[in-house]
Amino acid sequence: MNNYYNENATSFFNDTVNVDMSSLYSKFTPLVKAHGSILDAGCGSARDSLYFKTKGFNVHSFDASEVLAEKASQLLQQNVEVTTFQEFQSSIQFDGIWACASLLHVPKEELANSIANLAKYLKVTGVFYMSFKYGNTERQHNGRNFTDVNETVLAELLKNIPELTLKDTWITGDARPGRDAEKWLNVLLTKVNN
Repeated sequence: MNNYYNENATSFFNDTVNVDMSSLYSKFTPLVKAHGSILDAGCGSARDSLYFKTKGFNVHSFDASEVLAEKASQLLQQNVEVTTFQEFQSSIQFDGIWACASLLHVPKEELANSIANLAKYLKVTGVFYMSFKYGNTERQHNGRNFTDVNETVLAELLKNIPELTLKDTWITGDARPGRDAEKWLNVLLTKVNN
């Protein structure tokens, strides 16, 4: 997977960096305390990190692709860590976690553990946004693995992560030009004491 993003970093960066995500930001940012800390997990181009930073949030970003992380660091004007969802560790707790179109590349059998690992670093009452291609299959497409998620798959995943409770789900089209037929499952979770 990292090879795909390392080899295609420039085209991926250029295709995603200017996509308008304001409808998603408007659901997420009001739930994060003003000037709070946001983890952008699998940040890609750092488009979203940059938006959060301009809105006064403290942003920590990571990506598994070394080449993308370097490009993202330049855009963001701060270091982007190179790590995976499973290996991520932090000395701080975040008010919000943003995993936009990133966890979808994790194999299904590793997905609950990956989400649970990130959730360890979310404050109680913190909000966790994630998005997946809508469906219930694991597939390969253009050299990348995808785990598609629908409401049933999501419910199964969350059974294993009791500290996260479902706040909202909604379905959107793809924001990139010419791809509006592709459907996405958007998920908002909050962390509870358990």
